[in-house]
Amino acid sequence: MDSRRKFLRNTALIAASAAVPNAALKAGTKSPAEKLPDADIQSEYKNTYIKNIFVTENEFRGADTSVIAAPPFSQAKELLPLPTWKGNDLAIEMYWKAWEIAFKNIKAPAKDSGFICSYIDTAYNGNIFMWDSTFITMFARYGSRAYPFQQTLNNFYAKQHPDGFICREIWGETGGDCFHRYDPTSTGPNLIPWSELEYYRQFGDLNRIHKIFPVLCAYYQWLGLNRTWQDGSYWSSGWGTGMDNQPRVQKKYNPIYSNGHMTWLDTCLQQLYIGKILIDFGFYTERWQEIEDIEEETKFLKKYIREKLWDPKTAFLYDRYADGSLGTLKSIGAYWALWTDVLEPEELKRFVAHLNDPKTFARKHPIPSIPADHEKYQADGRYWQGGVWAPTNYMVISGLRNKNFHAQAFDLAIKHHQQVGQVFKDTGTFFEYYAPETTSPGFLARPEFIGWTGLVPISIMFECIFGITSNLQQQQINWDVRLTDEHGIERYPLGKDGLLTFHCAARTNPKQRPQIRIESTIPLKLKLTWPGGAETIDIKPGTNKV
Repeated sequence: MDSRRKFLRNTALIAASAAVPNAALKAGTKSPAEKLPDADIQSEYKNTYIKNIFVTENEFRGADTSVIAAPPFSQAKELLPLPTWKGNDLAIEMYWKAWEIAFKNIKAPAKDSGFICSYIDTAYNGNIFMWDSTFITMFARYGSRAYPFQQTLNNFYAKQHPDGFICREIWGETGGDCFHRYDPTSTGPNLIPWSELEYYRQFGDLNRIHKIFPVLCAYYQWLGLNRTWQDGSYWSSGWGTGMDNQPRVQKKYNPIYSNGHMTWLDTCLQQLYIGKILIDFGFYTERWQEIEDIEEETKFLKKYIREKLWDPKTAFLYDRYADGSLGTLKSIGAYWALWTDVLEPEELKRFVAHLNDPKTFARKHPIPSIPADHEKYQADGRYWQGGVWAPTNYMVISGLRNKNFHAQAFDLAIKHHQQVGQVFKDTGTFFEYYAPETTSPGFLARPEFIGWTGLVPISIMFECIFGITSNLQQQQINWDVRLTDEHGIERYPLGKDGLLTFHCAARTNPKQRPQIRIESTIPLKLKLTWPGGAETIDIKPGTNKV
């Protein structure tokens, strides 16, 4: 526990200004805190903030509002990446429909809301959601040549409290927090840094990393101070994890609103993963001292999760109850482990094998949010009681690729894309989530949901079916070719000015070496892999036939 205590001691906090009596507030006198750009501080509460020094560096708080009108879709379409997939016109139709809906959902900040940027709406209830916006910007970054979608996240940064807190849901019309910061449902999951990392790998905007680093560190520290138990593990709630009604807490607790006096596995795994991203950001920005405590925190979390939350008998990771016993639910949230180094190789193989089991996760539409052999599992999904969700499927499939389970990732991506595609063919639109046992939307799922379901026709197709990912810091494109159909992408954005065209000819079998063509405006390396081999190739500006 020494490293954990060190982390909590060294969170760079400074004393808050004294609280102002309620009488003064009712009389119209503004407290020192209210003179700061903190429109979300509610005057009926006394000022109890312990200020975080990182928040003083937050350039988004009180920034001028930037309104950028959405271009007509017909105009934006000429700037967006142009995919081809011979023999699969439905996939291309889905792709363009997703972008069409996305551009309709771009909003300007409401007057007096305190939002500082135009943004892509969550498409749920008019509010913005931290967890939704993270995944929306993951696919929307491919449209950055047509519209600056990443600035959607700036509105959360603008609403950061003096102690580092950021609410997970913010009213769209007023800009106020939907929850008090000490409400168990008030915030999470802490995933925004993942979106920012992917944006950085795509575009190399180091200036943005410098600006967001203190914001993200302050929020990370707030969670460490306010969402941990005495043993250093993290807690959350159904709403706090984003997986609202999963049957995780013991029956005496409310499954949506209560922390259940429980260690929440996915929150621990996410803090471990996000901590490592912040360490990388610290290296990029040369802020060595600020990341020392985070390094200690990640070491602690890895050890804790391995020792306390892993069950070798069932080869799965679970929540932990207050009495030290493990929960029994095999939640899809456990697969955040694919983004960490918690498990050893043989443990990881056994853990991943559950995804192939038809009794649990290998259903008609994979991957249900809880296993099919659980008593609460619902054939129509019932939200997170079996529903198939684009963000968690993207997390699992991309996580499998991250751990080199490429064949399994490709297989799941194809099945997921096909199921969503069939519903699209039947209905002409996308849904908030899908049923696991039928080719249909989930129970009461919202239609026209772009929304995070844009991950399926855009990110899943580009990254997990076509197999194309980028890492500008390494000046490298990775192309894992498993599809045997002719396919490709034109106008693929990379860096400030880079544009690429990818084309792969049809093959007779997956092990056949791909015949590819790449056109690029910038030099880079291509790591080409396929089931039968691998090559690293220098790509020069112009046309490259490989």
